[in-house]
Amino acid sequence: MSEENSLENIKIDGSNLWKEENFTDLQVGSIRKLTPIKLDGTEDESREASWSATTNIMTPGGALPISGDIDATNLEEAVEKFSEAINVAVKKLQEDMIQMQKDQASKIVTPDELRGGNSDIII
Repeated sequence: MSEENSLENIKIDGSNLWKEENFTDLQVGSIRKLTPIKLDGTEDESREASWSATTNIMTPGGALPISGDIDATNLEEAVEKFSEAINVAVKKLQEDMIQMQKDQASKIVTPDELRGGNSDIII
């Protein structure tokens, strides 16, 4: 194992600490707030808090977790903008899926790939 990856060298970045809070209505989803803090545990007012929305969408394959950033400065704003953040995340997911389908449709398939083989193997 390389020295960079050894467990003895794992360290928390004390200059980039965040306190996490979760808020939920126990029905639709949850809002997560990350508050920047200093090493002594006090709030770091030189950095802004981060807000995100999370919910599950039911699909034929089961629950699909969806999350997105909320542009808010307080909990009231985060609650008001929850739906908008989820809708933006769903739209991005749809766009990513359409792009994946396009990429797969335009992929050139060789006869070896159709047989499940490797084109580097000579028979």
